[in-house]
Parts: sequence; C-alpha cells; structure tokens
Amino acid sequence: MSSCCEFQGCNGRGAKVLGVIFDLDGTLLDTERATGDVLSEFLARYGKELDREKEEKKRLGMTQKDTAAILVKDYDLPLTPDQFIKEITPMYRERWAMAKALPGANRLIKHLQKNGVPMALASNSLREYIDAKISHHKGWKESFSVILGSDQVKAGKPSPYLFEEAAMKMGVDAVNCLVFEDSLVGVKAANAAKMKIVAVPSRREADCNGLANVVLHSLLEFQPELWGLPPYDDCIDDTLTIEPIHLSGLYVTGCLEEATENATLPLPDQAVGLYLGWAKIDTERTFKILVNINLDFSCAAYKKIHVYLIDTNSDLKQKQKMQIILVGYIRTRDNKELATNILEKLQEYKSIARASLDLPSFTYCL
Repeated sequence: MSSCCEFQGCNGRGAKVLGVIFDLDGTLLDTERATGDVLSEFLARYGKELDREKEEKKRLGMTQKDTAAILVKDYDLPLTPDQFIKEITPMYRERWAMAKALPGANRLIKHLQKNGVPMALASNSLREYIDAKISHHKGWKESFSVILGSDQVKAGKPSPYLFEEAAMKMGVDAVNCLVFEDSLVGVKAANAAKMKIVAVPSRREADCNGLANVVLHSLLEFQPELWGLPPYDDCIDDTLTIEPIHLSGLYVTGCLEEATENATLPLPDQAVGLYLGWAKIDTERTFKILVNINLDFSCAAYKKIHVYLIDTNSDLKQKQKMQIILVGYIRTRDNKELATNILEKLQEYKSIARASLDLPSFTYCL
C-alpha cells in the first residue's frame, strides 16, 4: 500500500468518510513504553526472567485473556490465566497514569471534534481499562461518542465485531468509516469490517502495511483532506507546533546518543520525521536546532537522531551533554526520503525552522 505522500485519498473517489474509529494502545496512547517493565518485574517475583527476544516477536493488540494464557504457558507460571490477570493488573494500572499521548494524537482528536466528525474508540482492552487509561487525558472521554472494549462484543480483534458495533452505535455505515490502527490484528479486524484503514505501526508490526490503505510514521503525517475531511488550519508554512518532546544525552558526531547501557532513547516508534526546537549544551548556551529522526535498524537503538545547529558557527566538542526540547514539526513531501535527501535541502529546512523559532508560539525555555 501507499505511503502518505503517494496516497491520493478517497475524496471524490469511493465512499465518503463520515466517521472515524480509533484503536487506543499504540495508536493514540503510548502505553507500551509506560508499562514496558511491568512484565519483567512481575516474572521476577516467581524467579523467572523475561525473554526479550521472545517478547519482541509477540503480536500487539491481543485480548488480555489470550495474552495471559500465552504468558502463563511460556513461563511455566504456577497460576491460572485469571490469577495472572488479578495479580498483574494493579501494576499496570499504576503505570497507565504515566502513558503519554503519541505524536499528533491530541491534535487529531481536537480537530475532528471541532469539525463535528463522529469518533469512536474501539480497543481489545476491557472497557474498565479503557476508561482508566483515558481518564488521565483531558477531554478524551468527552470526545468519543462511542467507547467499546473487547468485553462488550462476542469476540475482539481480529474479528470485525468491535468495529462493526462502533459503526452501528455512531450511526455510520461501515464503508463510510476510517479506522486508525497500529497492530496487525487491528488492521485485519478493520479489513474484515470492510472499512478504510490508516496504519501507524510500530516497528514490530510492520507487516500490517499490506492490508492498510495508507501507512504513516506518525499521526502528524495524516492529511484529513485526502479523505474528504476538513483540513487542518494550524500549519504555519508547513510547520506546526507540537506538544514538547524532551530529550537528553550525548552529542556525538552530529547525533544525539543517550548515555545509557542499552543506548535506547525515550521515544516511541511513531516519533519519526523532521522537527525543530532548542538545545542547551551548558548553563550558558542555547541553540536553535533542526532535528531529523529516522529509523536505522542497523544500530542497537534503531533510531538515528541527527541534530543540526542553526545560526551558529560553534565547533562543539564531541561527547558533550545536550538537553533538547522539540517544539515543532515540519511537514515534508516524504519522510521516508529524509534520510537520503536532507543534506540536499538542509539550508531550506534550516530556513523554515529559523523563521518558525522566531515566532512566539515556538518559544520555549530550557
């Protein structure tokens, strides 16, 4: 299927989008990173060690009962699946409060709500868990006219029932629904429901690409007008403000590297693209910066964060501690090409970033 820039959209061709259905975990909310250590901590109580390679191959989007049954069997735990769920759930609840909205999620929700587009939330989580997760995000519960968990239909994803029920409750035909998903099971469910699909997959779910109408790196790339939906009105010369992203690490050969043992930066898979912001090297110096984040599966961290200084000729020493805050995003023709063509257009991108960072809306103090 197409990337965002290649996709010509459904506007004028095919059924019009009249309702939007979102998955929650991994699509709108970065719950996986917030709860990433829970299973390891839980297994340690029973003298078991997490097999990270095995867990990397697990599918996202499964129901809680299916996941519990697999984990109890895989780790030979002296528990039934129900006992496992009862013991581990309080640990997850505590971490849900720390789960952040993924890049572009709040922007898209507010935009659709402002323009009167019906929205539903359809997740393989139990309904009570969905309510607990979204309770930490202002305005989310009120934004969705329909909220459904897998315990409210006869079967969760990859069966189509969640999406079909959501469409029925919104009063929108399936062919007029657009689904946002991050996992293969979710994309299969939306496909079975005969709905249009935008996939925003993590790197572990890349093989869901072939079943989706369009695949994005993040929700920041989504262009509503391609689907006959009202266009965004918050862009300033293809630049938009974002919820601040904080990073810190070592500045090495033009890249930011986190100074930790596993060299993994605290970024979700969906934080890919061209950003602008501010960097601080020490207590005295703050620089305007252009930052290109792209996937690089050849390195342990799997992300390359290139930092380009703006309006400075400073020759920075290697392995200096750097604090970064990203405050804006630049819409480009194709984020997949940034890794190869950014140097050709570097001055153009720097000029865009420089102009935006001079505006009050992009100002931020480190």
